[in-house]
Amino acid sequence: MGATISTCWGAMPFTAELFPPSPATYNPIICGFQYFPLITVIQWILSWHPAGKTSSQSIFNIPGRIAWSAMELVGPINLIYSMVTPSPYAPSFTDLPMSNILVVTLYCTHYFNRAIISPFFSAPSMSPIHAAIMSFAMLFNWFNSACLAGWLRGYTVPTIPSFHATSSGSPSPRPAVVDILPIVGLILFAIGMAGNIYSETTLFRLRREEAGRCAAKKTDDETLAGGEARGNRNKFHKVYVIPPASGVFRYILYPHYVFEWLEWIGFALVGTAVAPFSALPAAASSSVAITPPLRLAPWLVPAAWAAGKLAVPLPLPAVIFVANAITNMLPHARWGRKWYVEKFGEKAVAGRGAVVPGCVWM
Repeated sequence: MGATISTCWGAMPFTAELFPPSPATYNPIICGFQYFPLITVIQWILSWHPAGKTSSQSIFNIPGRIAWSAMELVGPINLIYSMVTPSPYAPSFTDLPMSNILVVTLYCTHYFNRAIISPFFSAPSMSPIHAAIMSFAMLFNWFNSACLAGWLRGYTVPTIPSFHATSSGSPSPRPAVVDILPIVGLILFAIGMAGNIYSETTLFRLRREEAGRCAAKKTDDETLAGGEARGNRNKFHKVYVIPPASGVFRYILYPHYVFEWLEWIGFALVGTAVAPFSALPAAASSSVAITPPLRLAPWLVPAAWAAGKLAVPLPLPAVIFVANAITNMLPHARWGRKWYVEKFGEKAVAGRGAVVPGCVWM
């Protein structure tokens, strides 16, 4: 009986086709994930986001540090597993070009900071996160890492429309931009990650300073009256401040969001160095996975046009990641600015936008 169950489980598409994705499952995965921005319309309408500053009491809450780390680790774990697992559809990890391995390294470096350093070493405290938020984030990170894994292992995904000129038989000269874009992307990624870390650690420092001031102002009577209520919570729990209008916070309230977007834009530019494995001379005799054509979502067409115009490979999963990250974080920034106004007042906000300077709506 046990052998039968094991055989049936191994034959299920869930295990055989998704971990890592086969070409047959890769196309619907990336096709579905490119339409994630449509789901974010709900986030513009509903302010419900039980995590961080806006967390609330619930029996479905999970301790913040654990939940955050768990949902952020899904991406790198799935990507690494998908990259190193032998597959009949793609070359082994050791046969991949250095450009592909560099992209994997950049992705994992970002998430090592997000999943380990930030929650356990940088943040003074993290509010509980609702299980629904953690589950959605895990699903997002799995889809994203699955899309990246297929791309980095060399899956060829023809797109409709395609703006790349078909080969005429004679090799065309290599455009200089092919070598420049990955370097520019690497610089942008480094600036974005450094700015993101700096912005967040600044917020963490301000929270620590505010918690210290609050603790210093407490009288003995207040300590006795509130001691039991706070019980097992540290002094930073639910202590939030509005950053002063200086430095990276001078014109916007969420520079860490903008820096993260810059980081992923750089990531996508580095990805222009990743070519389908079929385009590499060494792969001429190996099996090449070509998925069915993918009709691009309308908001991805400009990126395909630009890649064709510059005659560089389209880093489609990385471009999808950029689009999805921005559309996912924008409504959070908008509701976050509203929260700042309600808690600290418009005067403290000082006319700053969430991510757009001077824009009171965004």
